[in-house]
Parts: sequence; structure tokens; C-alpha cells
Amino acid sequence: MSLKRVVVTGLGALTPIGNNIGEYWQGLSNGKSGCAPITYFDTEKFKTKFACEVKNYNPTDYFDRKEARKLDKFAQYAIVSSEEAIQDAAIDLEKVDKFRVGVIWGAGIGGIETFQQEVIGYANGDGTPRFNPFFIPKMIADIAPGHISIRNGFMGPNYTTVSACASSANAMIDALNYIRLGHCDIIITGGSEAAVTIAGMGGFNAMHALSTRNESPETASRPFDATRDGFVLGEGGGALILEEYEHAKARGAKIYAEVVGGGMSSDAYHMTAPHPDGIGVERVMLNCLRDAGVQPEQVDAINTHGTSTPLGDVAELKAITNVFGKHAPNININSTKSMTGHLLGAAGAIEAIASILAMQNSLVPPTINHATVDETIDPSLNLTLNKAQKRDITYAMSNTFGFGGHNACVLFKKLNE
Repeated sequence: MSLKRVVVTGLGALTPIGNNIGEYWQGLSNGKSGCAPITYFDTEKFKTKFACEVKNYNPTDYFDRKEARKLDKFAQYAIVSSEEAIQDAAIDLEKVDKFRVGVIWGAGIGGIETFQQEVIGYANGDGTPRFNPFFIPKMIADIAPGHISIRNGFMGPNYTTVSACASSANAMIDALNYIRLGHCDIIITGGSEAAVTIAGMGGFNAMHALSTRNESPETASRPFDATRDGFVLGEGGGALILEEYEHAKARGAKIYAEVVGGGMSSDAYHMTAPHPDGIGVERVMLNCLRDAGVQPEQVDAINTHGTSTPLGDVAELKAITNVFGKHAPNININSTKSMTGHLLGAAGAIEAIASILAMQNSLVPPTINHATVDETIDPSLNLTLNKAQKRDITYAMSNTFGFGGHNACVLFKKLNE
């Protein structure tokens, strides 16, 4: 059977550097850091005292107080970003076949703040199990797409993908395939996370995964820099409307880009560390290119996973060199995590959006905070350091990798029609 074409017709974002798509792109193109001291709780005894929080966010701007109390922040972020994307795509809820509209969402953790609050409440009590009746539905990771479908009446496939930091990229790939195979006309996809909590920060600190550059939070996320010392935790949500091409054309939808391929692989190596030779990362990019029917030399830009960890950055760049060979120096390579921090399960979504906006605007956002050359990194690679670079982009790749060795890669094409 011939596969149907899939395009992106709507975008939504709630991020540490902008609370909608326009603000997010402005932050990206200007090289804005979203990192600052944590405001959510007292960090005096924590090794890391900063994160990339969503700024100026008030739940009651989007939900009434009663509804907000029933939603963990990760679900709020999902609803807010998806509503922006649905409006951006101009989907007529009265005309669309809701049985052919699905929601496939990514979340690596889900309602960790809700879990934390309920456990603390029990521990501080007299042993009587007085739990909030919304405890479980607020916490479970699949509740985010559930709420999106309930609010809009979408009755197609509805679930959450959980693969740590690759979660929302996996969600996009599943959405791509459901539409390509003719099962759906439209799928709302993306991811959200809200792990800047006592438990989230404490847990990642215990793993020695986070930067501890407390004296200069705004420069702490520094992918590819020789002095990088760990990632910066971020939060937020990103949503994309994926739609079958002919369906989008028939309703006169604007089209941001075509989704031409997706790849997945496993490192099969270590619980948290990447394979030092980048074998799984190499394979996921090859799988993505093969799925898209695109040659390596056609790729113009890669938004890397680029978390600012000593091992991960080197392994990914080594894999890029192996896959793209002589063409690698011609690619604009960047890491938008230098600005947004690491949104865990939402990373793939907001970074895919960054890749699409880069194509739309012929501008590659920078990898900020680079000051010291890492001698172990190939100096011929263009890492788009510190300043955005003008570039006409036809094919843009977005990489995401997660604890457990989960790798996912999505390839977008600029539609010239």
C-alpha cells in the first residue's frame, strides 16, 4: 500500500523562554536563557538551586480554580499548549470527523508533583490514609491526552508514550504512522512535563546528572562546552497538529512542514549512560533517513539531544560524524536545550517545533553559553555557537534520547508548493 503524506498544520508551546509560539521563537532566535534560581521551593539544602521554570504562568488564566485543582501542572501544560495548536490549525470542531482525530502524547514522568504532595501529606499525618480523590487521575501520565480528547470530543486513538526523554518524539512517530497508514486524519501530538519539584530535583541531583553551576545559572546549560557539568532541568509543553496532507489541503489549512520520517533504536547498553561510541544514536538517525527515503547529504540542520552532559554530547556528535561523513561540517548543528533546559518527556516536542520554526524563518537558533573548546569534539562541525545563523533549510532533523537507552529521531521537510 502507498503511505499517505503527513504535514504539520498547527503549533503550540509553553516553555521557559516563552508562553506561546511567538514568544518561544523570539526567545530561541535571540539566544535567551530560561534558567534562573528556583522559585517553587526552598533550595537551601539542594546541590542544584536553579532550573528552567515556566515564567509568569497562572493556572487561573486558563482554568477556573475548581478545574485547576484537579490537574497536575504537567496536564495543565499539555492542555494549554494543545489548545494553542488546535486554534493555530483552525480546526473546526463542528465539521471534523472526531472519530478520525486522535491524541498521542508524551510524558516521561507525569504527575510527580501530585505524587510528592500526597505522600508528604500522608507522612505528616497521623497514619490515616486521607488521600485526595483526584490523586490517581492527576498523577497518571496518560491523563494528559485524556483531558485533551475530553475537552474537544476527539474519539480516535488516545494514549501516552513513555520513553523518558524520548517520549514526545516517540509520540510524534506513532502519530505519523497512524496517519500514514490511513487510520486517522488528524492527531494532536507532543509532550509535557513538570518535574521541577523537590523530588525531581532531589532525584536527579542524587544521580549527579544536573549542573551545579549555582553561581551563574543562566550559563549552566552549555552543550559542547569543555566545562559542561550536567543538564539543567526544565518544564513546559509543546503540541503539534499532524494531519494527512490531502485532508489539510481540502480544508485550506496552512502547512508548516511535512513530517517525512521517524526512526527509533535502543542503546542496549546502560540504565542512564549513552553508549560511548554512539552506536544506538547512529542507528536511530540511519533508521530515520531510511524511513524518509532521504540521503544524508540532503540534511541541512540537526537539533541535537545536546543535554550538556560530559558523555552524552560527545557520543552524539561522534554518531553524527559517522552517519553524515564528509557532509557533517555542512550541517547546522545546534542544541536549543542551552536556552530551554531539558524538558524531559516534553523535550522532543518543543525541539521539533524549534526545527520547524527554523525552517519557516530560515534561521537556526544558537547553542548559547559556549566559551571553552572541547578538544574531543571535531572542530570542523558547525555547532551554531552563541549566535543564530541564517540558513535556508529543506530538511531538519530532531534527536531525542532517554534513560534506558531509548532513541528517537524525527525528520521534517519544508514544503515548497
